[in-house]
Amino acid sequence: MARSRFIKDSGLTARMTLVMFLLGALFVALIVALMAIAGRVGGGGLVVVVGLVGIGVAFWQWWSSDKVAMRAMRAREVSPQEAPELHGMIDRLCALADMPKPRVGVADMSMPNAFATGRSPERAVVCVTTGILRTLDAEELEAVLAHELSHVAHRDVLVMTAASSAGIVAGMLTNGAQYGGFALSRSRNNNAAVAFVAALAVSLVVYAISFFLTRLLSRYREMCADRSGAYLTMKPAALASALQKISGDMARIPQRDLRANAAMNAFFIAPAVSGISFSQLTSTHPSLEQRLEQLARIQAELDRPVA
Repeated sequence: MARSRFIKDSGLTARMTLVMFLLGALFVALIVALMAIAGRVGGGGLVVVVGLVGIGVAFWQWWSSDKVAMRAMRAREVSPQEAPELHGMIDRLCALADMPKPRVGVADMSMPNAFATGRSPERAVVCVTTGILRTLDAEELEAVLAHELSHVAHRDVLVMTAASSAGIVAGMLTNGAQYGGFALSRSRNNNAAVAFVAALAVSLVVYAISFFLTRLLSRYREMCADRSGAYLTMKPAALASALQKISGDMARIPQRDLRANAAMNAFFIAPAVSGISFSQLTSTHPSLEQRLEQLARIQAELDRPVA
């Protein structure tokens, strides 16, 4: 974790390390398996090319993650002159947390949400939507910003970006295996069908494992950011109120708009979904009930008289 006054979480550090190790091992195994399969039917060169392209795309996504996320949200960076109150809040929180100030962005959309992205604290950006600026009061917005700054300080934004990129590699390798299978079929290679099925199965298994690993990490990191942000501001009730308002307003957002922004769910403070259970295995976030219970416990702890 980056050094800051946000509370340390050894559980988050251990999970980030484990997820990155497992994903790295999975994709080494994937590439080796596909090359072995293709090598037996004479198509090893294609898998190598597709693998290198997939890794290149994943590296580009990681390197330019801040730009990609801002573009996906149609957000723009704002100066202190354009958004003085927003910058003022982030200035105070960064001074309180003793951390570098990230860039600040605003996305012009009615959906109330916020996210942080970037490959390092120096390249990070914290972005809010115009919807959340209209929905929350100053205390609630400050609590949300503390949550997002916690992601930056703990560097879990970087890990989630790298972990999400793994799915791109698996997807491209799957498509490459499919293309190779069709090409070998045309050449009447008797092993082509077996090679295609084997390569597709290996790629899909790796993609499925990486999918669930990133969601397990995502749910834990959201609980960690809630906890860290609440202790930094000493106002867990403000974050609880913000989460309730955001979740309530999400139900009024058109489904078309929610689906359009679903790819960013792992980075939002609250997922862009409505009408389904947040406790599903595939969810990127813990349930609202879990988050509110944790914040209530922190509030009770802070309210307890000091002996």
